[in-house]
Amino acid sequence: MKDSASLSKLEMLVMKPFWENECLLVREASEYLKSLENGPDYSTVQTIVGRLEKKGALKRTSKIGNAWLFEAIIERKQIVGRLIDDVIRLLGGVPNPIISYLVESEKIGKDELKEIRAMIAEKEKRERKEGKHG
Repeated sequence: MKDSASLSKLEMLVMKPFWENECLLVREASEYLKSLENGPDYSTVQTIVGRLEKKGALKRTSKIGNAWLFEAIIERKQIVGRLIDDVIRLLGGVPNPIISYLVESEKIGKDELKEIRAMIAEKEKRERKEGKHG
């Protein structure tokens, strides 16, 4: 992203349909977002798409009539990673409070626990292969 600042909540919301589809017109993104509770109106989506383009999060791909198709050029994973890194920095560089909160608040269900265990097992396997010790 050109602008190293993170995305606002509204910008993250407007990015959602672009992350879920290859290319969209602003109108299509607006229709998708209108279906959500308290979704922004068309003019707001249009303004935010312009901001996201300036930030380097979206790019114009082609034109259909007078309307441009846009696609996401940053992945959701990148933005989420930046947000989590910022939170960890605010917590003194330690991720434990985040993990504790997620577990204690029951935000992590059985399926997520299964995925986390698989990720941990995979990480341990890679570290053993690379000869790293925890």
